[in-house]
Amino acid sequence: MIDFDELRDLAEQARAFIQKSDDKALALRAIVAGHDVVLGIFPAMQGVGLYVIKGGDLLRQIANSNETGDYTHAAIAVQNLEQAETLQALVA
Repeated sequence: MIDFDELRDLAEQARAFIQKSDDKALALRAIVAGHDVVLGIFPAMQGVGLYVIKGGDLLRQIANSNETGDYTHAAIAVQNLEQAETLQALVA
């Protein structure tokens, strides 16, 4: 089950880290590079939308093997799905 409160907290931590950084683009890249899975979270009609920015293959592997897996994850707040897709393309 997805813990949306945890994802919101992770996104807030990422936002604070980026805001404190002198080089915000570098800080964003550091978050993405430093985690196995990065989710974009955004407001949606159902409450919270999710988009896998990084780590989709890893998540599919875990889902198909029924193993819990040991991976790091982060969440980044974005405004909408299109912004999450753009971020995914930029970090690929």
